[in-house]
Amino acid sequence: MESNLLSILIWLPILAGVLILGTGGDERAPLARKLALGFSIVVLILSLPLWSGFDTTTAEMQFIERAPWIHSFNVWYSLGIDGISMPLILLTTALTVIVVIAGWEVIQERVAQYMAAFLIMEGVMIGVFSALDAVLFYVFWEAMLIPMFLIIGIWGGPNRIYATIKFFLYTLLGSLLMLVAFLYLYNKSDGSFSILDFHDLKIGLNAQILIFLAFFTAFAVKVPMFPVHTWLPDAHVEAPTGGSVILAAIMLKMGGYGFLRFNMPITPDASHELAWFMITLSLIAIVYIALVALVQGDMKKLIAYSSISHMGFVTLGMFVFNSQGLEGAMMQMISHGFISGALFLCVGVLYDRLHSREIKTYSGVATPMPVFAAFMVLFAMANSGLPGTSGFVGEFLVIMGSFQVNAWFAIIAALTLIFGAAYTLWMIKRVVYGAVVSDDVAALKDVNQREILFLGLLAAMVLVVGIWPNPILEVMHATIDNLLQHTQISKLP
Repeated sequence: MESNLLSILIWLPILAGVLILGTGGDERAPLARKLALGFSIVVLILSLPLWSGFDTTTAEMQFIERAPWIHSFNVWYSLGIDGISMPLILLTTALTVIVVIAGWEVIQERVAQYMAAFLIMEGVMIGVFSALDAVLFYVFWEAMLIPMFLIIGIWGGPNRIYATIKFFLYTLLGSLLMLVAFLYLYNKSDGSFSILDFHDLKIGLNAQILIFLAFFTAFAVKVPMFPVHTWLPDAHVEAPTGGSVILAAIMLKMGGYGFLRFNMPITPDASHELAWFMITLSLIAIVYIALVALVQGDMKKLIAYSSISHMGFVTLGMFVFNSQGLEGAMMQMISHGFISGALFLCVGVLYDRLHSREIKTYSGVATPMPVFAAFMVLFAMANSGLPGTSGFVGEFLVIMGSFQVNAWFAIIAALTLIFGAAYTLWMIKRVVYGAVVSDDVAALKDVNQREILFLGLLAAMVLVVGIWPNPILEVMHATIDNLLQHTQISKLP
């Protein structure tokens, strides 16, 4: 299918961001907000044909675009999507609208720069999910660090510089080995940077293992997997609410996407050889990081550690190598995007009122804020994996897939349902319920129409995906089956 739709989705928000930067200082903030909302809604609407025009019966790339870029190195501007990347692009376009609405009144300084950063980042992230040339992918992958670096560094908390530098160094250094792997694959493929060409290479096992580990350094940091996860809680605590939403809901998913797009199809023998390593790290993240979340006193830090634990489900589902596990991993990525984004926005609503993220600051919030309490309890239940919410679907599929490989994997993974309920519901008990113990909490005002809008949209997504996940599963089914078949074929020369 030939189309320029992907290029429009990438470059329209980037150009819109540049336009918004040109609106000037904060005296023209209303114009910057309106432009950001207008363009983000337009991009969301333009992304819908990706869904309506998607052929679910094939694993072939769709909406393909291809044009020469750097002739001397055979680098192409090559774009396309399949059942893995398309849902993640729609997640990106939907959450960008919500982030713009969420920051409408909260951000009062450098409004144009704030809104522009998110729109530029939206375009770059869509580029990551649709690039089919390794150089183009690498450019987008590194470019998305810049707006997030600025978002945390300018609008973040008191320790934002430390958190920003740590985030930047972890993700940048991890990516350098990925570039080395690309150069090796370029030479092996007789001068092609096409990612799809890389999938067909015959590579020895030792070389595959080294390539796998090179990709692992980039993608494990982004997920993040244990033990390279320590940058994430710092980044979340210091980031503004919108930054935390995009970081948790979309940027972490790029690590999982990288494993599906690069590690498994390019190095299938090494992926099977090192599956024990990936499963072990995943199970440690699921259990150990959940216990770390249990002792947190800062709500943002608790949700950040919860994200690491839930992303352990994603990598576990991938490396059990069956359709339930892989489809569960994808569903978990999409569901976690909605749920983690919603929880960070709930914390942001409270922080905007009392300027504290500490659990001990709050008690009895349900009394002055009953509507907000209903939203927060719903998202907490979804985070705990309650049936009927999107949080249940992915975790159930991953546990089912794990059980086919080893019952103990499933049993250990299922522990996170207990731990997840423990740390999430304990936070809810201390924040939402109980007696009102301070005048500040008693004086809280319930959510306004703007806050009801973005929380309501996320609540609808969580419930619709939880009750009716089949449309998303149908989109990814052919691609997942093809990936599984590909990983069963030895690439040894």
